[in-house]
Order: sequence, then structure tokens, then C-alpha cells
Amino acid sequence: MSNWKEDATKGADDIMTIQSEPGGGRLDPGLAAIMGERRQLINLAYRLLGSLADAEDVVQETYARWYAMSRQQQDAIESPGAWLTKVASRICLNVLSSARARRETYVGEWIPEPLPEPTEWISGRSDGVTVDPADRVTLDESVNMAFLVVLESMTPAERVAFILHDVFRYSFTEVAEIVGRTPAACRQLASSARRRIRAAQAPATPAARQARLIRDFKQAWEAKDIDALIGLLDPDATVIADSGGLASAVLHPIEGAEQIARSLVNLTGRLRDLTILERTVNGQPGLIAQQDGVTVTVYAFEVAGDRVKHIWGVRNPGKLRSWAVSPER
Repeated sequence: MSNWKEDATKGADDIMTIQSEPGGGRLDPGLAAIMGERRQLINLAYRLLGSLADAEDVVQETYARWYAMSRQQQDAIESPGAWLTKVASRICLNVLSSARARRETYVGEWIPEPLPEPTEWISGRSDGVTVDPADRVTLDESVNMAFLVVLESMTPAERVAFILHDVFRYSFTEVAEIVGRTPAACRQLASSARRRIRAAQAPATPAARQARLIRDFKQAWEAKDIDALIGLLDPDATVIADSGGLASAVLHPIEGAEQIARSLVNLTGRLRDLTILERTVNGQPGLIAQQDGVTVTVYAFEVAGDRVKHIWGVRNPGKLRSWAVSPER
């Protein structure tokens, strides 16, 4: 776990400028510092929830609670950043607990929201709105799709304890205050989470090799070469699709190399003018499918050795806000 990038634990690089009073012309360092925690909170909430939309709601609620306090109450808080993190984490814990019930009624499979590279994130908005740099999630090994999918299998307390301690480097004493359990119990929760990750994750494959494999996969798919696709897939590979209840939703996983290859070739036959492009998805090589320049599906991959082991395809429009339009290459 020691190789996770430390910049995931840092605050925003860009501090929002806030004046102490209208027309005053002076900066309020306290308010600027509070808003400077926004990127840290977005990074934390996305990893805890697997949804950028939910993460944004959590951060908004966290700030609403801060500004609902009197100035005297705010001044009495020794570490506003720690307070914000604690509140956001507790809100996430509540959201995770209620999300389990919501996802039981979700049509089809539920997959975490995929994220593009930051440069594509900014230019990828179809409404012409530039994304605040403080809303960008730091892309590292703790947000790759395979990792997030394993997190989905954890209990809410396991997920919060693990992310806070192993990714954001909070002590178990601090985690205990947030989760409402003893430090020893939180240590056990994080240990259980690590076991889940070790059991589920494939050995790491060098990024360059992954990129070559995904490029070969793209070319075989475009050529509708079923044999080539089968050769690039693990015999026991799986495809899981999240369509959010669209009429063409794939409700169940597709298993086996041959069945996956035929399904992909059939897909391009059914959808006209489908363009497949290489993109970085959650920090790793992936693909997107576009129609008329609009991204309609994002594909994330898990590679084991020289074969594709898992494919996650996200078509739910609600999870493609950051991908609505992206530059071709």
C-alpha cells in the first residue's frame, strides 16, 4: 500500500479567492483556507462513494454545515480541515449505508462512475462550463476501476476505515472518532479490507504493456476479428455493463472469452457510426465509444499478464457527465 501517491492526501493546489466583506478588497485567510480543503474532500468522498455526483453533494453539505455555525463556533475549532474531513466522512458513511438499499433496486449492474484525464475532464463538458480545478480527482492506484469495484464489496465501516487510514494516512485514533468504533476495531476493519483487495486484484501489469494490449484489443474489435479478440481475452474473462436501466441494458455479466468477443462484434453491428477511441479511464488505459462525437460508453479494463481479465462498460448517462464530448485523437 505504500506506493499510493501522496498527492491524493494533499489539499487543493488552487485556493479560491474570498473577500472578507463586499468591496473590502482584502482576503480572509481563514475562509480561503477552508475553501482550499475542497479538493481534499472531493478526493476523499469520490473514493468512499465511487460517484463524483454523490461526492459533490457530500462536499456541498459539509460546507453548508460549516457555514451554518456562528463565527464564534468556527473560531473554536482548532483544525477546520480536520473538522471538514470528519464531517464529510460521516456523511459518506451514512450515504454508503443507504446506498446499499438503493442499489438493490438498481436496474442492472452498478459500476462506479468512470473518470477521464484532468485535461479531458475540463474540455469534456458539453455545456461549455469549465470544471473547477478543485473538483478534479487525483488519479492514482486508489481510483482504478478494479480497486473501486472491490471497495463496493466492503461494508461501509470497512471502506471508510480503509480509505481514511491506508489512502489518506489518518491514524486509527482519528478514524475511530469518525466511524464511532474503537481504534482496535478500526484496525481490524482496515485489515479485513486489505484481505479483500489482495484476494481480488490481479498482479500488476506494466502500464506500457497494458496500453499495447488495449490498443490491440481496439484494433481487433474494429476489425470484427473474433479470433483475435478471443486471443486477447482471458478464457474466464467477464464483462459487466452499467446502463442505468436503458432499454438496451445488459442486465447480467457476460462470461467467457468467446461469448464476450461475439457480443462486442454484435454490438458494433447494431450501433451505427460507432467510433472507438483510446482514453485513460481512472488513471489506466481504456476505451470509449462515441456516436456523432458524443461519448456513449466508457470501458475500463483489468489486465492479468497479457490478457484482459475484466471489462467494465458504463453507459448510464448520469455517470458520463465528464465524458459528454471529448476531443478525438
